[in-house]
Amino acid sequence: MARFLFASHDGFGLGHVRRNTLVAHAILNRHPDAEIVLVTGLPMRPAWLGDPRISVVPVPPLIKDSAGTYRNRTLDFADAIAGREYVFAQAVRRLQPAVVVVDRHPYGVAGELLPGLDDAASNGAALVLGLRDVLDEPSVVARELAGPGWTDVAERFDSVLVYGDTVLCDHQVEYGLPVTPTYCGWVVEHPDRRPREPDRVVVSAGGGGDGGAVFRLGAQLAARRNRGSVVLVAGPYATHEVIDGLVGDRGGRGRVEVIADAAGCVDLFSGASAVVQMAGYNSTFEALAAGIRPVLVPRRTPRREQAIRAARLAGLGLADIVDEDAGVEEVLWLLQRDRLLAPGAVAEAGITLDGADRAAESILALVGVGVP
Repeated sequence: MARFLFASHDGFGLGHVRRNTLVAHAILNRHPDAEIVLVTGLPMRPAWLGDPRISVVPVPPLIKDSAGTYRNRTLDFADAIAGREYVFAQAVRRLQPAVVVVDRHPYGVAGELLPGLDDAASNGAALVLGLRDVLDEPSVVARELAGPGWTDVAERFDSVLVYGDTVLCDHQVEYGLPVTPTYCGWVVEHPDRRPREPDRVVVSAGGGGDGGAVFRLGAQLAARRNRGSVVLVAGPYATHEVIDGLVGDRGGRGRVEVIADAAGCVDLFSGASAVVQMAGYNSTFEALAAGIRPVLVPRRTPRREQAIRAARLAGLGLADIVDEDAGVEEVLWLLQRDRLLAPGAVAEAGITLDGADRAAESILALVGVGVP
């Protein structure tokens, strides 16, 4: 069976690794004997990354700070890039993949994937670039596409997949993407059916490293509400100080539970009556998959991706938005509304949540492997 290599960009979230993992699972669901390697700088192993069928190869992590600059916590930037380049190239040589799938940045943060990609292509591998639904402000993305990080992308890559659809963002119209992509729909885990707990609010901030404003709102909700429960999903990047602070701020009348490492938010969402969260890719569409109209608290720096996504989903009637500095009263007012979406509302708005399956089909087709 064909071998597949996925390269996951880092950052201060989990979205890139999560998307690659879900697409890899979709490939394995069709072809259980496929060999899959995931190269990532994620500095921890979330519960959902523990599938023994997927080999994980670590590279030096790069974390984006509040100014949008990438850094490694122990190595200088040049050494981290050199280490990433070496490990990725070695993974290509060992695996000899039929397909290499790169998430977000075609050649990595600083071109470190390029030698390995050229090696893979010279041995007949197909190269695939995966992009999320919204990247950033159009002018910012246009400058990026004109830079060295996108040189010859149209010639090097056999396919570009967008994990979304034009109903939210048309990459050619808004960004001037130099290729015609395949829109797969959103890559999201689907929840198990479970009864909803009345007045249960789940508060999530993705990886948790920059979710302080959302966590504070959650703690204030727990203190102000006189019924039900609040679940704070801290995320693996949240520090012990953050978690301890949340527990300490719980208040007297509300009840708060802190979860440090959820296997994914989608099942928590499916048992909730409401969700308050940042507007990152994964958790936002997990809320929609669970039938929830989320209250979104988007991050606006260093990229405006979350703010754009939130505004457009609100325009489709699928979400509400509050600012990071909003008072708890505004959130309490929104929670008085029915937070459950009508059956079929997501599909009627043009949001399709079968992106993992459709992406897997596109990737398998590149190597002449059909769906059994």
